[in-house]
Amino acid sequence: MNRQLATKEKRTIRVAAVCVAIYLVLFYGPAVLGYFTGKRDAYDKLMQQARDLRAVIKPYEEKTETATNLMDRFRLDPAKLKRLTVMAEASDAIQKAAMSEGVGVGPIRETPGRASAKEAGSMQFDGTGQIPSVMAFLHHLECVGFPVVIDSAQFTPMGNMLKVSLTIVVLDFDGWKPKEEGSHV
Repeated sequence: MNRQLATKEKRTIRVAAVCVAIYLVLFYGPAVLGYFTGKRDAYDKLMQQARDLRAVIKPYEEKTETATNLMDRFRLDPAKLKRLTVMAEASDAIQKAAMSEGVGVGPIRETPGRASAKEAGSMQFDGTGQIPSVMAFLHHLECVGFPVVIDSAQFTPMGNMLKVSLTIVVLDFDGWKPKEEGSHV
């Protein structure tokens, strides 16, 4: 029962299709347009939030990169530092550094730090070795994995050997942290 449509019938179907399309556009077009406009506004708002967040984070990126570089350079991981054992661990690391560079380790005396100077403690280190070994040891001190500063150094020649007496200060990380004034959220 598939008969061919006449030209007049085809034209009527075309006119009806155009009328239905115009009707749909006129009555449902604003709703569809509003839906897509709402989606676009939501997307724009989300993009603005991302830009705002990026602007907030940007100052911290440089600080994080600097801290990471310092941690790598000095082989220091603040998360692993324990306040109770930092002096003993630093003393052990300094002795190992001295022995690895060929410096003979003498007596080491530890003293408690001054809270006002933000120190965990200080130690008096005595050692003896060849001049290149002592210089290599001094250079190696910056990478022992602890926040140490040479407060004073005394060198005494002993023939072709060099005796070194150092006062080494171990910094207290808790004392150097800024006081938090509340939440920044």
